Amino acid sequence: MTTGTQTTAQVKSGIRSLKTGEILFNDGDNAESLFIIQKGQIRLFKPKGKGFIELAVLRTGEVIGEMAFFDDDGSGKKRSCSASAISGVDIVEISFLAFGKTMLSLNPWFKTIINTLAARLRKANSRIKELEDNATASYGKNAGTYEFMKPIEVMRILGTLFLVFKAHGDVKGQALAVNRRTLTLYTADMYQIMEVKLESILNLLVSLNLMEIVDDEDKVPNLLLLKNVELIKQIFIFYNTERHLVDNKKMRISDKCELIISKMLEKLPSNPVIDIPNLRNSADEPAKFTKYYILNPVIDDFKLKSIPLNPDHLDDGKSIGIFGELMMEDGKIFIEADMPKVQKMYPIIRFMNAVKKSNVEKQKE
Repeated sequence: MTTGTQTTAQVKSGIRSLKTGEILFNDGDNAESLFIIQKGQIRLFKPKGKGFIELAVLRTGEVIGEMAFFDDDGSGKKRSCSASAISGVDIVEISFLAFGKTMLSLNPWFKTIINTLAARLRKANSRIKELEDNATASYGKNAGTYEFMKPIEVMRILGTLFLVFKAHGDVKGQALAVNRRTLTLYTADMYQIMEVKLESILNLLVSLNLMEIVDDEDKVPNLLLLKNVELIKQIFIFYNTERHLVDNKKMRISDKCELIISKMLEKLPSNPVIDIPNLRNSADEPAKFTKYYILNPVIDDFKLKSIPLNPDHLDDGKSIGIFGELMMEDGKIFIEADMPKVQKMYPIIRFMNAVKKSNVEKQKE
């Protein structure tokens, strides 16, 4: 992952693009430019112990990093927080050298107003940081492993999404449409859901093709299109069930298992489950499954692409009752499978694994 540290000689004004999760700059970096967001969202956060204090989410049209330009207190123009892309971002970078030339051309009264506003904002920021330091003991050096998105936070966001889209969603094609302003009324004003975490969930839903974010009548990407509101409810219920289980009973489906399941579902129309009487070696053993899936076409597909996957990676599915035992007969590999349940669980598996990956990425940051 790249950092935002730059030397004066390297900084030039121009357009830059950031990938999801990419760092724009780190807390304490030398500051030689400011940025205007053309597209996407930027997360501002402050490292604290093993975790982070979330400060804000900035969007299209907003400015980042301008305060360092006004730092004449001998601090050496350092970044006061870190910034990373929540989604793909296009930004315009303006060097302080170029910005300073523009400031020199302003009427002195305007310069006085701008400098006064900057000084007041800096004092307010300092006071906010003091309050944050007093309220964030859980982020200290003795705190546990940092978890950006806790299950209860995911549940709060999913529950709010279900409520808002059910109550306010307008049918638009095969989806329900809600303006971001309506969602914000609930998430920020009523339930105090942290904006950066809401945006992370929304972007996960977009990446999983469960949601689209399109332009509203003002040509701003504020219209949220949710494709399956009932699935949001199912994921919420599953999260609620999981949080009451002991750790060794909770669902853990590896990325490799998820990948095989995806391919099994892809090939299901041409490779349906079948009944094979007496396939089990012991006639006395009670049958938990009545259907079998032939894995050969799936495994052969991965071999052709040199992807190192094998049937044993499906063992994770036994814990949630979607798979049973592996068996072989006449060169064919069979697995006991409840494919209707596999189809129902797969979107939940994808979502939960996506949240876990997001948490891991935030830990790396």
